Amino acid sequence: MLSDEALREFRESVWDYFRSHARSMPWRDDPSPYHVLVSELMLQQTQVSRVLPKYHEFMGKFPTIQALADASLSEVLAAWSGLGYNRRAKFLHAAAQMVVRDFNGELPATLQDLVKLPGIGANTAGAILNYAFNQPVAFIETNVRTVFIHHFFADKDGVDDKELLPLVEQTSDAEHPREWYWALMDYGTHLKQTVGNKTKQSKHYARQSKFEGSRRQIRGRILKHLLDGPRPSAELLTVEPDERTASVLEDLVREGFIEEYAGQLRLTESFKLP
Repeated sequence: MLSDEALREFRESVWDYFRSHARSMPWRDDPSPYHVLVSELMLQQTQVSRVLPKYHEFMGKFPTIQALADASLSEVLAAWSGLGYNRRAKFLHAAAQMVVRDFNGELPATLQDLVKLPGIGANTAGAILNYAFNQPVAFIETNVRTVFIHHFFADKDGVDDKELLPLVEQTSDAEHPREWYWALMDYGTHLKQTVGNKTKQSKHYARQSKFEGSRRQIRGRILKHLLDGPRPSAELLTVEPDERTASVLEDLVREGFIEEYAGQLRLTESFKLP
């Protein structure tokens, strides 16, 4: 536990940076639950600079959670194209459908209900509760790790989130939880740029696998090909001449991204929750 003086000094460090360098983002300017949900799924493993233009485009096409739920998966994947990690688009689409079906179109405001949604784990749910509902729920993500490791575990490797969580809880600002986590996000980004990636000292750090030449790249290219319309599987095997392409196609069918139709493969048109 931190002393009162250490707690005050830490909070001041974070708030001082935020007062001078707070970033403007559309999901901060209007932190409605739907806006926050979309931004949190987009920001997973993706930098803000890449998300911003896609966010505006996506919200233009699906301005409400009902509009997203009513869209076909193929429409959602087309709008998502360029962000990568297409599973997040499928999760977001399925989450919107579940919110409409099970929660009367209103994003739930409890941790217990949020983690029922596809693609929403405890930390993403915690972020949504803070940002969308201004509820002080402790959560840990890469920027939070950066801040707390830098200040409290600078000389230690293999730092477990279990060691960080009590400090995250103790330092939280119960009166201004939304702004406090915005401050942590911006301060953590600043630290990454100035002192380096402190998350490498985390027990939970995993180096992102190389994209070039990966199965992820093949998946993305296949989905991009299919944005133009259905194509025979033989043609896809020709335009993606890799020994892994056949198994990637099988994976995409099994996962519900693509479907067989009239002897060809196409992006799934009618994906619905079971």
